[in-house]
Amino acid sequence: MRAGGGAASRALALALLLRRCCLLLGPLGLRPAAAQDGNGCGHTLLAPHSGTLSSKNYPGTYPNHTMCRWRLQAPHGTSLLLAFGDVDLEPSEHCAHSSLLLSDPQAGTAYGPYCRNSVPSAPLLVTNSSSVTVLFNSTSHRSGRGLLLSYATSQHPDLVSCLVRGTHYTQEHISVYCPAGCKDIHGDIWGNPSQGYRDTSVLCKAAVHAGVIADELGGQVTLSREKGITLYESAFANGLHSKRGSLSEKRLIFHKACDDVLEVAAFNASSWWHEVDVLGQVRAWVAERAALGTAGHSWAAEPSAEIAWLELDLGTRRNVTGIITKGSSEQLRDYYVTSYRVSSSRDGKNWKPYRGSASQEDKVFEGNADSHGEVSNAFIPPIVARYVRVTPQRWHQRVALKVALVGCPLARVRAPRPYVPSVPKEVPVPTSRLSTHTPIPGIALDPEKAGSTLLVMLLIGGFVLLCSVLLLLAFLCHRKRKSAAELNCGITKGYPKLESSQVCSLQSLQPPSLASFPTAPAPGDLSRTHSPEYAEPDLVQVSPSSQTGPSTFKPLPDEGYTLPLVLSHYDVPGKHHEYAEPLPPEPEYATPFSEPEPPGTRRSPCGIAGPPGCPPVRYRSPAPRPGEERTGSPCPEGSRGDGPLAHVYHEAL
Repeated sequence: MRAGGGAASRALALALLLRRCCLLLGPLGLRPAAAQDGNGCGHTLLAPHSGTLSSKNYPGTYPNHTMCRWRLQAPHGTSLLLAFGDVDLEPSEHCAHSSLLLSDPQAGTAYGPYCRNSVPSAPLLVTNSSSVTVLFNSTSHRSGRGLLLSYATSQHPDLVSCLVRGTHYTQEHISVYCPAGCKDIHGDIWGNPSQGYRDTSVLCKAAVHAGVIADELGGQVTLSREKGITLYESAFANGLHSKRGSLSEKRLIFHKACDDVLEVAAFNASSWWHEVDVLGQVRAWVAERAALGTAGHSWAAEPSAEIAWLELDLGTRRNVTGIITKGSSEQLRDYYVTSYRVSSSRDGKNWKPYRGSASQEDKVFEGNADSHGEVSNAFIPPIVARYVRVTPQRWHQRVALKVALVGCPLARVRAPRPYVPSVPKEVPVPTSRLSTHTPIPGIALDPEKAGSTLLVMLLIGGFVLLCSVLLLLAFLCHRKRKSAAELNCGITKGYPKLESSQVCSLQSLQPPSLASFPTAPAPGDLSRTHSPEYAEPDLVQVSPSSQTGPSTFKPLPDEGYTLPLVLSHYDVPGKHHEYAEPLPPEPEYATPFSEPEPPGTRRSPCGIAGPPGCPPVRYRSPAPRPGEERTGSPCPEGSRGDGPLAHVYHEAL
């Protein structure tokens, strides 16, 4: 009787406890409303706020004669949103062979049935109910991937499917809600958290790999599409392997507000290994070598130790959002930890194991697969502690580890102090009123004096501008007057005759330099460094009077030349000739070479007298042009062999 009475009392207490749990969990929306049953269910994760479900063998062909029923329940006061990722069921009339049917048992509303020839009209189905039943059944068929469906509450209208990729978007900044359960859905990702991900990667799966969201919860994801890179390196993080990818047009960069490597103040360990090699040399694998950036070997526990752990002291409490682990970093000693647990403490005495977000058991993190690669794991929710302890669970050959923690300082939120203006006691505090003046950034102005101050500043600026303009005009006028004076007072090259109106003082005239007979300038005399103003006379001209253009020779008196304000023509500064004197007459033809004459050459009877005792030298005169007759004597007076030299023009070339 006592035994039976005890069993009855325990059963009654258990029933009361279950009823109390149902009453407590019901209003929170955490009652066992999400469930599944049947032999056609595939990957399924049903969380309170979101989840993912699929048919068996997805994305392979679903089996024949199967059925699965999922009952979805949203928290109290919300409704359900359904995102169709993939519905590929063999077509049939009215979807009689294979179908997907959604129903609301409370309101009696049904959606479907759906199959390949009757797909949903929109990828997102908005329901007005907090509970939906999803029914999938199949009969005999030959093809079809089955179905993939995700859900979330009405609080997340930007819900997306697990199959959405970065290439589905064109905007640079993206913010979507990823449901729970996308980690194990088929889809490739390329890249790593530090470099970013190829835009062809599955978006929500890449978010889990980057540690932005936890797969068991889902969450809001914010990312940007930036310029792609040449090569994306693979990595293992948060239980997912990414692939090595090639160049892409865009890459996905996930935004994480708290993702800095934390500085470790001190390392401590349960034990460390003192290695003795064949030469008797000792190498210590101490705890200080557990820093991730340390070159060479890592920390290793004593082989005989039953329990091994590594402790990190951050110096003060930090917000820890992730951990990075590495092996021994040596090829010959391939030591690494394959799994571990994490616990934290605020005082270094009382330790709390990390259990994740939706689990009541200590979370076991996946570690390394070699001794040189780095593996990242995220803490969602983050750990707030000063001390973090890593306890290896499984390892390869020996416990060896390098660790780095990721996070940020704690955000200290302080209440803002009320602003109290510092006003002298004898001055009354003016009543507050709206200011009509807009303050200038970086300048503290009194609103009452802002108008007058701005006016003074404008006046000063205008005065400075006016002075600058006046100075510029004065400079330009000076330049113009100087140019005009030089033009009026300068002697025009080649034209010595000046008008009577062009009168200048002797001091304004530049001393001319002799063109025909230049003199060597004295040292330091800068006035003679310029080139001569008048050119040398052309030797082919007969006389200065026969020139048709400007001449450098002194003009004849009958040409009307007048002296410019001087008593003597040579009374000029420098005492040099103003015009070059003509050269004495010279023979026009050069002395001929003694060359044999070609036959048929006609000699001219003209010649010049040679040296004493030598016959006169004969010259060839130019032949008359066609139609031209030579008049007069072929030799002018004085141009015979015994006369003086004669000047004759060359024929034009």
